[in-house]
Amino acid sequence: MTAKTLLKGGRVVDPSQAVDDSLDVLLVDGAVAKVGSDVVAGEDTEVVDCSGLVVAPGLIDVHVHLREPGEEHKETIATGAASAAAGGFTAVCAMPNTDPPIDDPAAVGFVVAAGRAAGLSRVYPVGCISVGREGRRLTLVGEMVDAGAVAITDDGSPVMNSGLMRLALEYAQAFDVPVADHPEDVGLSAKGHMNEGIVSARLGLAGKPNASEDIHIVRDLLLAELTGGHIHLQHVSTRFGVESIRQAKARGVRVTAEASPHHLVLTHEAVDGYRTEAKMNPPLRTQADVDAVRQGVADGTLDTIATDHAPHHYDEKEAAFADAPNGIVGLETALGVVLTRVVGEGVIDLPTMVERMSCQPARAFNLPGGTLTEGAVADITVFDPDEKWTVDAAAFASKSRNTPFDGWELRGRPRRTIVGGRTVWSA
Repeated sequence: MTAKTLLKGGRVVDPSQAVDDSLDVLLVDGAVAKVGSDVVAGEDTEVVDCSGLVVAPGLIDVHVHLREPGEEHKETIATGAASAAAGGFTAVCAMPNTDPPIDDPAAVGFVVAAGRAAGLSRVYPVGCISVGREGRRLTLVGEMVDAGAVAITDDGSPVMNSGLMRLALEYAQAFDVPVADHPEDVGLSAKGHMNEGIVSARLGLAGKPNASEDIHIVRDLLLAELTGGHIHLQHVSTRFGVESIRQAKARGVRVTAEASPHHLVLTHEAVDGYRTEAKMNPPLRTQADVDAVRQGVADGTLDTIATDHAPHHYDEKEAAFADAPNGIVGLETALGVVLTRVVGEGVIDLPTMVERMSCQPARAFNLPGGTLTEGAVADITVFDPDEKWTVDAAAFASKSRNTPFDGWELRGRPRRTIVGGRTVWSA
């Protein structure tokens, strides 16, 4: 039987077509069939009243950690997909720093199968750049792509070997996948636990200087320029890094880059009191850096917003600050944080937010979705831009609760997440 859903009377925001109007969206058999005014619902059509709500191409997060295999006590592919759906994300890209790492076709196939079995948000595997994430030998990139990998990265570990990174950027072009890198010079940052600055000095904690990120960003940009490869720079957090990417884009370098919601709204002051829930890598930096990252998102230098969702067990984050792991969960707070503190403060408008969280992530990683054009896959996020709510980490669908946003009052919340024309989550 044909599956039909009519999303009626919502504010349809689709930057891929420069659409922002009160319209209806008809979904038939997992695809967008029609977008227009006064679309008539036929027989056996589920009609969803979207009055007062925004209907947008499904949100896509190109940077999440689902921890499976190896650390299922923190998250599984199924719970991560559930967390994504609850946050309004129709698709996520799973980082390969698992145990064992996703560094061969069989491991990629495992992630694909587990994502399908969960039947919630789409889960796209990202394969490793180097075997074992050891930074020495290139993986079987083509075979991993054939198995379903949509990009390669050693995320969690920067690729320090410039020769290997050059090889990866050259080789990945044959398979049309981006090479994503965690920009960090570990020689400068390895002993640090937070941003190097006045707060780290006051707390007596070793710091990570901006230069550790800046040097690596410049290296990656130069290699992308040399090879013509597509570099995707992850979680950019420094003002110099933003400006370097801006200049590289002006030169025609193939670079995409992401900002994380926490680097858009928090500074290193959030670590005060040795708050491990604000410990992450790259670390929260100064207000000047936050301002630069916000400007980068506004002007498209940082064209993607990605959560870097990094679940950790409660006991691990309860350790002494120097011993606690880096990272926070972000899938279920990202939309509200961005709507409240980025859109709400006039940094970007709502269509630009949809561009950064849906359209551009799809383009950057060559994924289905990111558009409501006729015939496109029916991956859609419906959200209320005005609903007020309070973050309650205990209610997360994720297995983990490590967030600095617990208790925050936010404005803007998902109402329905549709994947392939099927509602996988509703408020």
